[in-house]
Amino acid sequence: MPKNSKVVKRELDDEVIESVKDLLSNEDSADDAFKKSELIVDVPEEKDTDVVERSEVKDERPAWNSKLQYILAQVGFSVGLGNVWRFPYLCQKNGGGAYLLPYLILLLVIGIPLFFLELSVGQRIRRGSIGVWNYISPQLGGIGFASCVVCFFVALYYNVIIGWSLFYFSQSFQQPLPWDQCPLVKNASHTFVEPECEKSSATTYYWYREALNISSSISESGGLNWKMTICLLAAWVVVCLAMIKVHGLSYSFSLYNSSMKNVSNILQLTSLEIMLEPKVWREAAAQVFFALGLGFGGVIAFSSYNKRDNNCHFDAVLVSFINFFTSILATLVVFAVLGFKANVINEKCIAENSEMIIKLVKMGNISQDIIPHHINFSAITAEDYDLVYDIIQKVKEEEFPELHLNACQIEDELNKAVQGTGLAFIAFTEAMTHFPASPFWSVMFFLMLVNLGLGSMFGTIEGIITPVVDTFKVRKEILTVICCLLAFCIGLIFVQRSGNYFVTMFDDYSATLPLLIVVILENIAVSFVYGIDKFMEDLKDMLGFAPNRYYYYMWKYISPLMLLSLLIASIVNMGLSPPGYNAWMEDKASEKFLSYPTWGMVICISLMVLAVLPIPVVFIIRRCNLIDDSSGNLASVTYKRGRVLKEPINLEGDDASLIHGKISSEMSSPNFGKNIYRKQSGSPTLDTAPNGRYGIGYLMADMPDMPESDL
Repeated sequence: MPKNSKVVKRELDDEVIESVKDLLSNEDSADDAFKKSELIVDVPEEKDTDVVERSEVKDERPAWNSKLQYILAQVGFSVGLGNVWRFPYLCQKNGGGAYLLPYLILLLVIGIPLFFLELSVGQRIRRGSIGVWNYISPQLGGIGFASCVVCFFVALYYNVIIGWSLFYFSQSFQQPLPWDQCPLVKNASHTFVEPECEKSSATTYYWYREALNISSSISESGGLNWKMTICLLAAWVVVCLAMIKVHGLSYSFSLYNSSMKNVSNILQLTSLEIMLEPKVWREAAAQVFFALGLGFGGVIAFSSYNKRDNNCHFDAVLVSFINFFTSILATLVVFAVLGFKANVINEKCIAENSEMIIKLVKMGNISQDIIPHHINFSAITAEDYDLVYDIIQKVKEEEFPELHLNACQIEDELNKAVQGTGLAFIAFTEAMTHFPASPFWSVMFFLMLVNLGLGSMFGTIEGIITPVVDTFKVRKEILTVICCLLAFCIGLIFVQRSGNYFVTMFDDYSATLPLLIVVILENIAVSFVYGIDKFMEDLKDMLGFAPNRYYYYMWKYISPLMLLSLLIASIVNMGLSPPGYNAWMEDKASEKFLSYPTWGMVICISLMVLAVLPIPVVFIIRRCNLIDDSSGNLASVTYKRGRVLKEPINLEGDDASLIHGKISSEMSSPNFGKNIYRKQSGSPTLDTAPNGRYGIGYLMADMPDMPESDL
């Protein structure tokens, strides 16, 4: 259907070559007197003509108000909770500062090239993930649907974590903090410390018992935790309202603790040999992959609102390195806080053991003569305590274990690697109880977690909303409300007393392998199906300069091989690791690893299968033509200014370039004359274009005697 004549008007001397044979190729079932016409329009090859024509067509797609707004949105999506509680853990676990080298290498080999690829296709085609991959290769159109499914799975449990952060945030406005000390239990005779808390710690008890009120296994539902249910509802309300009204995403940092003591103990390059271990590279590659949000569709969705001449290469490099340096900053903060916590715990350990030594000396179990004269137990330093401990250990060789003295080595505390919820809701909360003005720091910390989580959630939900709105032309507001409401209802399984175990299940199985498969197919679709040479030409026309040849070799050779290796390594690692979870045992006040029950294994497998199922389903449907295009199936949906058109399945051919071949939403109709294209009498407002190479054929009516010379 032609657009407004004022918009699509062309000069009469434009070259237009028409294939009369194609015009008469199909019959019109509605009128035996006329033929369906397939009009193949070859736009002149001059690139300037195409650019001018596009500039004349008013694009109704929403756009970012400014470049800064867009960059903040991408940064807010890519920088998430993983930068705070996953990257520091991997850095501490895999050689300290030495881990940064493989991470940086893999960022350059996998991260930036694939991030640039997603930005490019989103910006050029200006559609969400479904529309982008439908356009590039209709048979691989299931990639977009798979991305939406993964985004939905991740959103289900990711917002639960935001709900937890909101709960702790709301509890931080009191002095002392509620997790500062173990609660006291009173009975008829006396008062005593809660046994579960006494066996663990105040922060651990508060997390498992007060916040989660956790059950002993995933099979024990225990009913809904009403406090977390309210917090989850609040989190979804915030996300829903923001997705409807807010177009710019903010990005924030928490205050940086200036205490850097003991950071060097963790960052020091003393474990360079660990870089030779394949596990380190596998974990670094996985972190690069997920840190940038590859495969979710959020990157494509955000970039689809850019102008076509935006320098997305600069954006890819900028956002990637902002993400990297933010991870380093977060690592320094985490190590500083954990170092402070280790110092406090170590000083407490020294004080307690010094008192024990004094008692042992008074009881005669330890001779006063072996204690150096300069030792002052009332103000003993860590070095002096180490000296006394070593002397007692040498003198009391056989009897030493019976003395129950601890070494109180700060390195032992620093080597306790924690990640995820254990870092945020146990280790950090314990450290903040020792800070001056601890409520202030607690408020700031959990406010930071909420901001980081919301930034990622906005991008994740955008990865669902934008493709569906582009494809099915539904109202964004209605779809957003329905999506958030459905997600909240399903998310109630995460706020049961056993909900934390389901969060672990979804985190382990719903995204890792499916996203790897999605990104591998994205790379294959662009590099081998669409054609890497053609894609590089498109980038040159879009950006105004040719990207470095480095990307050509990354996309065609290195990145696919690296991604396949990562996929195989992840499958092997998943196969070697027994599927299970860490359950909290109330009687022992400690965690115990439990295997998933049979129904739990079924859910784990179902999550992975459902996430990748759209890929083979769409491929088979379109490959075998199982559903006719005229039936309104997903294979034939394309876009045009708020309306839905039927588009042919086959978009193959050299002319289907991202630059030279135009998608239906952008195609301006050739002006062959005022009376050439007419709506068929009695036809509805929305005409169905016959199959054509680019879906730009029109029904010809009321002109049976038109000579070929008039075409």
